[in-house]
Amino acid sequence: MNNSDYTILLVDDEPDILEFVSYNLKKEEFKVLKASNGAEGLKKAIKEKPHLILLDVMMPGMDGIETCDQIRKTPGLENTLIAFLTARGEDYSQVAGFDAGADDYITKPIKPKVLISRIKALLRRYAQSGGSEVVTENIQDFGILFIDLDKYQVRLKNQKLDLPRKEFELLTLLTSKPGKVFHRDEILDKIWGNEVVVGGRTIDVHIRKLREKIGEKFIKTVKGVGYKFES
Repeated sequence: MNNSDYTILLVDDEPDILEFVSYNLKKEEFKVLKASNGAEGLKKAIKEKPHLILLDVMMPGMDGIETCDQIRKTPGLENTLIAFLTARGEDYSQVAGFDAGADDYITKPIKPKVLISRIKALLRRYAQSGGSEVVTENIQDFGILFIDLDKYQVRLKNQKLDLPRKEFELLTLLTSKPGKVFHRDEILDKIWGNEVVVGGRTIDVHIRKLREKIGEKFIKTVKGVGYKFES
């Protein structure tokens, strides 16, 4: 499918954000709908059935979390892609967003190239699933950082990185849901499973090695909780 085949609904109470994001999406030939609050966004989503909804978290009345939750409960919209747009950095809002059924989390100020890259990655998931179910994306494109899960390949600024298996698995776990805080126990379970002689320091060492290779900005530490990936 071409970009022009996809409809994207923007829901934000800030007119400047609506116009800025709409302009950049239209440049890429996406069909764009706009709503200035959660209630209006929900009505337009039900009527228009967009492929993707970009949803602000902080809105008066029905906020983004509640709007997302209502969308997920609406027949025909259960699998619509939803990405939050927000300036909030508090971890609880990110966790709440994913719990409500969000697919991605994009922080403000919005960088057009990053926004478009993330949207295209999400829509590839939609296309691969036939528009019925979101599946794991085999290509993860974060601008300067590119991950091909099938080829077991990572590129940073078009330079190939050689990552040991555990570092690759840890990176792809974190990038599977940008913005989500992965608890240390969850990381240990998913990456190391029942392997013996593996403790919390093992995660720290692998995170340090990843940061040395891809840079400090992508992987954030949430003290006392775990780690998250931000592009």
